Amino acid sequence: MAMRDSASCIFCRIARGEIPADIVHEAERLIAFRDVSPQAPEHILLIPKEHVPSVDHLTDPDAVLAGELLIAARDIARRLGVSDSGYRLVTNIGPDGGQSVGHLHLHLLAGRSLSWPPG
Repeated sequence: MAMRDSASCIFCRIARGEIPADIVHEAERLIAFRDVSPQAPEHILLIPKEHVPSVDHLTDPDAVLAGELLIAARDIARRLGVSDSGYRLVTNIGPDGGQSVGHLHLHLLAGRSLSWPPG
């Protein structure tokens, strides 16, 4: 995977430890932390440490990274004790998709009943 980074990206800065976060999981290529504006009792953001703007910017060699994000989400949900009751994974892509930070991230939402459609 080609090195990608954005000096001003808030999520890149969290991944580098420049901005504090309530980290719940860290691996070689990803980090997960509690959202500062939670939309559910459990709201975790999972990001690659390397700057990837969105799912739309993933390349074929990023397939392993994408899988690592999903497996980490599963593991976090199990540790939080929400696997049996259920949880939602969301990623927003672009302005019309609701993406507010230009760095690939998954939202893990749990701890309450989540309606559909989401909004």
